[in-house]
Order: sequence, then structure tokens, then C-alpha cells
Amino acid sequence: MNFLTDRKRAVHRGASNTGTEVFWGQAISAVGLAVLVPLFVITFGCALGGTYEEVIAYYQRPFPAIIAGMSLTVAMIHFRHGIQVVIADYTRGLPKKSLIIICTCIAYATAATGLFALARIAL
Repeated sequence: MNFLTDRKRAVHRGASNTGTEVFWGQAISAVGLAVLVPLFVITFGCALGGTYEEVIAYYQRPFPAIIAGMSLTVAMIHFRHGIQVVIADYTRGLPKKSLIIICTCIAYATAATGLFALARIAL
């Protein structure tokens, strides 16, 4: 017989036996966004109101392009973790797995599209 206490079963694991990776990922990405969002607002504000050529030239500079790319990437990672928690709280079974996969694909596709657009502008 295996005699395990509730505490012994729960050490290093969440309810789904996967641990707290999603929580920590969301917490770390939230800290990253707390730094990146003000920088993004400042850099985006500088380009706001310019002509098409001025905005393209502005985002061809390294600092604004890097800040925009990092903000987009970290925001999509944060979205993925957050939506995973919401889906896990309110759905069960196959719909839960399907929705998590769909939302993860949406997050990565959005990040890839945005990074591709930034790369096209920069090059």
C-alpha cells in the first residue's frame, strides 16, 4: 500500500500534476511587460503622427524595433499563460485541451506575424 498524505501528493505539483510553470511564466511575463509597455508607448508615441516614410524610417532604427518586437513577444507569452489559466478554470476534458491548443496557436501566430512585419520593415 502506498500511504501518501495530501501534503506529500501536492509538493511541487498543481491540481493537474504539472506544477506551477504557468503561474511563474505569467508572473515573469507580467514583470517584463511592466518594463516594456512604458518603453513601447514612448517609442510608439514618437512615431505617431508621422508620414508613412517617417514611420518606416523610425522603425528601421534598432531601439524602437527591438522594443516593439520584445513587447509583442512577451505580450503573446503572457496572453498564452493567462488564457490557459482561464480555460483550465472553466472547461474540462477534450474542449479544455482543444481550446488551449487553439489559443496557443493564435498567440504564436500573432507573435510570428508581428515579428515578420518588423523584420520586413527593418530589412
